[in-house]
Amino acid sequence: MKDTLHRQDVYSFLACRFILAAVIMTVLRPKALLHFKKKFLLRGVILGTLLGAGYIFQTFGLTLTTVAKTGFITGLYAVFTPLIAAGLLKKQISKVQWLSVFIAALGLAFLSMSGFHMGLGEFLVVISAAFYAGHIVGLSEWSSGADAYALTVLQLGTVGVICFIASLKNGFHTPPDSGVWTAIIYTAIFASAFAFIVQTWVQSFMSATSTGIILTMEYIFAALFGVWFGHESLTLRVIIGGTLVISAMYIIITDEG
Repeated sequence: MKDTLHRQDVYSFLACRFILAAVIMTVLRPKALLHFKKKFLLRGVILGTLLGAGYIFQTFGLTLTTVAKTGFITGLYAVFTPLIAAGLLKKQISKVQWLSVFIAALGLAFLSMSGFHMGLGEFLVVISAAFYAGHIVGLSEWSSGADAYALTVLQLGTVGVICFIASLKNGFHTPPDSGVWTAIIYTAIFASAFAFIVQTWVQSFMSATSTGIILTMEYIFAALFGVWFGHESLTLRVIIGGTLVISAMYIIITDEG
């Protein structure tokens, strides 16, 4: 995706991705719009705004730093999530959950880091991780009892509208070639529509802290795909990091009972 962002600006890419995802979901199930009542709309827009801010800061940061560093720093939402839940919502975080957060963060460090320097790109990704954590916490609070499909449409649509408005400052740009269109369609269907409807449904019965830790499995799959398809080496660092993340996930799932 990093190469794509050199051919289409960040705001235009994200606007295309999320608007397309929301449109596809609406076409497949138009009755989801019947759930858009005042309270539902407010919550969905707030969640979508948090999610959109996360994507904007992360994507800008990605253009200024490496993919590996972006992956590790973004994964820090696993650390920020319990901090926000405990600080703002006065949620009780168990010792087992804190232990899992620490193990997951350590595993992410092994997976992604090979030296670290905090520049502008890294700082922007840290901000994105905080917004993602806020989204996870909010979704855990508001998804229970809500229609997961409708809430996902509203969140994705909000992200798309925010990014489209932001793109108008320098002019909205349509995808310039088939490669960019492929990236947009893929991320709209799989990384947006499918991924977020699953997350919205799961968070209706799982705590925010547990969700944050389980989502770090994304970086395990990224490492495995790099080995399988990118001909990268399966190093001891990757093995240790992956084992730590999987261990954290196992501990938190067992603790959830």
